[in-house]
Amino acid sequence: MLYLIGLGLGDETDITVKGLEIVRRASRVYLESYTAILLVDVAVLEKYYGREVVVADREMVESASDDILNDAQNVDVAFLVVGDPFGATTHTDLVLRARSLSIPIKTIPNASIMSAIGSTGLQLYNFGQTISMVFFTDSWKPASFYDRVRENRNIGLHTLVLLDIKVKEQSVENIMRGRKIFEPPRYMTVGQCCSQMLEIEEIKKAEGEGGAYDEESLAVGAARVGGVSEKFVSGTLKQLCEADEALGGPLHSLVLLGRKTHELESDYVREFAVDTEVWDRIWKRDYEGKS
Repeated sequence: MLYLIGLGLGDETDITVKGLEIVRRASRVYLESYTAILLVDVAVLEKYYGREVVVADREMVESASDDILNDAQNVDVAFLVVGDPFGATTHTDLVLRARSLSIPIKTIPNASIMSAIGSTGLQLYNFGQTISMVFFTDSWKPASFYDRVRENRNIGLHTLVLLDIKVKEQSVENIMRGRKIFEPPRYMTVGQCCSQMLEIEEIKKAEGEGGAYDEESLAVGAARVGGVSEKFVSGTLKQLCEADEALGGPLHSLVLLGRKTHELESDYVREFAVDTEVWDRIWKRDYEGKS
């Protein structure tokens, strides 16, 4: 059987008891390593599990899935995913490939950023569509996220923004030259995300299509959610452009507040505010009484 096992968001101890039992008896154990990171090294996982863990990068999962699925009709194979296997990122390609080979499949769920973001104090029922923010380049600044933010804002819902990570990525030059040289890992920060969002807002305004949010839209920056060093900072998008030092290291996420934010949500999030006076002024002007 192929087991897709969620690891949760913090460290080696966040795996479920059921998941740990499967890992310890499986013939092979793989760790998907390119859509998110756990807050501990692979060596820590191996010591806790008492098993060798094979790191499965994007190339292996997408191009060499046969190696992962080899003989899984007859032995147990564990495929570990940070968070929940079908949370922020699904692995449907691998599941469909397994089905085509008549390999039984079982999923072991766990916490994901989609549920753990509730630790900000924002109610999960009040979230709309989740979006992803990628690293911009000089020639590529995708704005496909913008319409979904607008739709969420129009009906008063929060927007969870998942931030880009680059692990084992090649430069264009190295790809063209066929060189297996990889760039250092990069993890987008809340400050980078907010700056890019405001950059796209300026472009949309110039095109006569702006207004989904602005510099004074309230938001919450989250870092290492579910970990022992979990951190939240709230404020305007402009303020959060400068919040990286307060938030610390990866992984970061962002929530853009919806206009139907309940006052209890605001009271909770206000405790993380960069400047409570600014928060109160904007809350009263743009949000209070609209839930």
